[in-house]
Amino acid sequence: MDNQIATTRRNILGVATTSLLSVGALGVLAGSPAMAAMKHKGMAAHNGDIDILNVALGLEHEAIEAYQIGAESGLLAQPVLGVAVTFQSHHKGHRDALMAAIKTLGGTSVAPKTRAEYLTGLNAASIKNATDILRLAQKLEKGAANAYIGVIPSLGDKGLAQVAAKLAADEASHWTILSNALGDPYPAAPLMFG
Repeated sequence: MDNQIATTRRNILGVATTSLLSVGALGVLAGSPAMAAMKHKGMAAHNGDIDILNVALGLEHEAIEAYQIGAESGLLAQPVLGVAVTFQSHHKGHRDALMAAIKTLGGTSVAPKTRAEYLTGLNAASIKNATDILRLAQKLEKGAANAYIGVIPSLGDKGLAQVAAKLAADEASHWTILSNALGDPYPAAPLMFG
């Protein structure tokens, strides 16, 4: 399996550099016209939206730490390490945008867990090679995509729902790139997420 990773590194780097980044989505989330209108009119924030955004923020904290653990493991070589760091930077952007949205809505952002909690929760002790790291990242990315898709109908603000869809697309893109690097066959079944 590690040989497959080595042979697909050129492919993963090319796909990662041409994939759509979430900068636009982050700008929309941080500056959602609907959120600005709510703040301007003095409307109370929808507590359900704040709760949902905090769950999403918790997922972003976890992804950031998972990529950090992978990067510090010494098990990832370039260019895979560079792609992992790029994906981590996407998650940091998602985190920052979610925190800004929660603040705009009048809420308090959930804090990240401790490193020890993430090490235990992610079962980092079981990571023995680059494939293990990529499998963990792949699992987290698919879970995050599904979570974002799942909350869309529950969001009271349509602007937030649109951004959740954009964030889900980022996560699905990460999952696809990781699956390619792992040499996984493309799923035959439709509706792979949600």
